Amino acid sequence: MKLKCVSWQLSENQKEHESEGLSSKHLVVRRGRPFKITLFFKDEPFSPLMDSLVFSAQLASAVIQTDFSPPFFPFRHVSAFKWGGQILSENSWSQSLRVLIFTPPNAPLGLYNLQLHIKSQAQQHSYALGNLILLFNPWCSTDEVHLSHADQREEYVKNDSGILFMGTPDNLLPRTWEFGQYEEGILETCLKILDMSPQHSKNSQKDNLCRSNAVYLSRVVCAMINCEDDRGVLKGNWSGDFSRGVSPSQWTGSADILKCWERSQCRPVLYGQCWVFAAVMCTVMRALGIPSRVVTNFNSAHDTNGNLIIEEFYSETGEKLQLSKESIWNYHVWLECWMSRPDIGSEFSGWQVLDPTPQEKSGGIFCCGPCPVKAIREKRVDLFYDVPFVYAEVNASVYTAIVKNNQVVHQSLDANRVGSLVCTKGVNSYLAQDLTAYYKNPHKTPRRNSSLHEEARSMSVSLQLDKVPVAGQSISFSVTVVNNCGTSRRLKEHINAQMKEYSHNLLETFWEASNMIKLGPYEALTIEHWIDPSQYEQVLRDDGLVNLAVVIKDEVTLERKLASEEFNITMPWISIQVEDESNIVVNKAHSAILVFHNPFWVPIDGVLTVCGSGLIQGKVQS
Repeated sequence: MKLKCVSWQLSENQKEHESEGLSSKHLVVRRGRPFKITLFFKDEPFSPLMDSLVFSAQLASAVIQTDFSPPFFPFRHVSAFKWGGQILSENSWSQSLRVLIFTPPNAPLGLYNLQLHIKSQAQQHSYALGNLILLFNPWCSTDEVHLSHADQREEYVKNDSGILFMGTPDNLLPRTWEFGQYEEGILETCLKILDMSPQHSKNSQKDNLCRSNAVYLSRVVCAMINCEDDRGVLKGNWSGDFSRGVSPSQWTGSADILKCWERSQCRPVLYGQCWVFAAVMCTVMRALGIPSRVVTNFNSAHDTNGNLIIEEFYSETGEKLQLSKESIWNYHVWLECWMSRPDIGSEFSGWQVLDPTPQEKSGGIFCCGPCPVKAIREKRVDLFYDVPFVYAEVNASVYTAIVKNNQVVHQSLDANRVGSLVCTKGVNSYLAQDLTAYYKNPHKTPRRNSSLHEEARSMSVSLQLDKVPVAGQSISFSVTVVNNCGTSRRLKEHINAQMKEYSHNLLETFWEASNMIKLGPYEALTIEHWIDPSQYEQVLRDDGLVNLAVVIKDEVTLERKLASEEFNITMPWISIQVEDESNIVVNKAHSAILVFHNPFWVPIDGVLTVCGSGLIQGKVQS
């Protein structure tokens, strides 16, 4: 008996395995769920009395091999945690056989070669049936990445587009992103990322075996998204000079980045920043079958010495100074992946923080996590991985000082600013889902913000934006000063407005003002201010972030008080109008109108980039 051909039943299998569209080259199935193939024989039909079939599943050129022989119908028990098979054909003498193949829910992920050995009397014939890709299976209750809610599986595994949130907690700026895991060749590129890792180069057999474990695999991927230790995907750049590559703000999806890395023989793509790192990793993890979501932490601390204190310094005129090695980013973007954690205790299973942005080393490599979100909330800094670092990102306090001639003349402590909002895209929604309570216990007594000098209570200062600033319009805000003592005061007001980058870097001052103020005993005064758009339109950056600060100084007692606000200037939306939506036909060109209004009084130039997963081949730029 000889084999004629094999049918992989691609449509049926990939529909049942929720893997449609992931690859046009290979059958893609998920572990822990059986798949079917049909064998067609030449000349002689299959005889269960005289012929036997032995299948061999090989991973990575026989580095891992498992043999199994499917019993004939009726069904016999097959171990859930071993490879196995079952002949389904009811006709015992047949030119074709349908075979059900079982994969264990803890099998290593990867590209397998399936072989068939036919034993007929004294002869044996061996056939290479072809390759299949085995993925994690969130639909399988015994897989360590099992996610029970169907709508969450649709969002966190199958959805190939999403929203990343930037800006500030009071003015979220949604940024669309095409994850693109269904783009041609992306799944194969994701597997190549694993093969290019230092772990694979050092010991490929051990690495392939360990790919059954989501914790291990997620750390490998996390380190490979940046290129600090390996032939990773992205090179980070926060200098502002992107002349040798692509500005991070120009990327609109992951597929272009992954394809560029693969085409360049695995040289790092230039450039990425936190949201790009996280979004690309999200694509890889979703493609491999691990539920993932991109998360933004607003006012994210980078605590280098572990004391949970971030220092900020201002001049007497309200200019923010770069005197500290530590920093607070307006927002920082990382990834959460869903998996069990038997290594530290099942109570810490669930969402895990993974941060591919290269900040600090973990276990000798630039990666972060998986760090259980529950461990952050409970301050379990003894657990793997990197809980102390992530805990500080959402819980550090901010020490603020006004300095004059290298001397501190005022200081205060803010215990609530860092981690003020943690959010992600909602399931089946374009709105933000607030995750803050999962990271920080809302039932704990709020930590009081305090001045480190009690005499500062004799005067209070606050700064309030009148409305969300919009590009091309004035920035209007008010400063309120309250005299809390029984004597009159002669005060001087200094206000400073600086452009800044989200990653803490301060840019030039674009507006400043000063005024004299007189306050009677226990008097309160509110002063209105406006900044004309002509003051900022020439220096406005991608994020439109502004640091606005006011310093009030008592001319007699020399007491000083600081209030500050960081906000973003909102740019106009691009309007997309699809013509004649009811008559859109597959594989036929269709028109859309894009409208952008220039909010400034001066001409602007730039690049309009249009992309759409499944709609446009690559990008259209003009």
